[in-house]
Amino acid sequence: MPKIVSIHSFRGGTGKSNITANVAAAIAQTGRRVGIVDTDIQSPGIHALFGFDESRIQHSLNDYLWGRCGIKETAYDVTSILKTNPLSKAKIFLIPSSLKVGEIARVLREGYSVDLLNQGFKELVESLKLDYLMIDTHPGINEETLLSIAISDQLLIILRPDRQDFQGTAVAVDIARKLHVPQLFLVVNRALVAYDFEALRDRIQATYNADVIGIIPNSDDVMQLASSDIFCLRFPNHPFSQEIMKISKHLISH
Repeated sequence: MPKIVSIHSFRGGTGKSNITANVAAAIAQTGRRVGIVDTDIQSPGIHALFGFDESRIQHSLNDYLWGRCGIKETAYDVTSILKTNPLSKAKIFLIPSSLKVGEIARVLREGYSVDLLNQGFKELVESLKLDYLMIDTHPGINEETLLSIAISDQLLIILRPDRQDFQGTAVAVDIARKLHVPQLFLVVNRALVAYDFEALRDRIQATYNADVIGIIPNSDDVMQLASSDIFCLRFPNHPFSQEIMKISKHLISH
């Protein structure tokens, strides 16, 4: 059965979009069909990791939400980034949000139909025959985030080892449990290599009563790439990439 996976963080700046893109690519490399929706409509960004700019986006998620096109018309086949065997069943599709200032301003001013967004998710899964639909959510808690969490089979919450992140994550975990998300997992990003990772894992799991399925070390190499590519595809043996693979395998096996 297809799975909807929401990737969320209570605060911005956790590396959520970067992790979403890398995990989606890692899952697709196993021969699965994966879609990625950028629902962070107020501050879209995941397109950059796939080499997209405004000139390449003919239809965005915004166009679908304003009734200008069908949801399938907003999906771009970016499978070429995987460099897999041509006979592989692997596919990866990107559904970006608009980079146009006017479109972002309209969302801020008027909002959009959350029900229509929900319908679009279902249509994407069916029309693209997806095994996984990854939803890159807007940080914090709003109506769109609640919808994404509520319809998810798996929720991945990204946090940094930071007191403000710890407090905000507690809110997100509590909401997820009230919405009865079937599977809730945590990923710690940008952990200093000086940390005792196992002690950090035990402390966070005890705090939230949820599994930590990845602790990603802080990396200058990831920062230097500056969101210009999918890191785990370019540097598969890097510690960052190895942790991404562990996270992906966990999602697939549950």
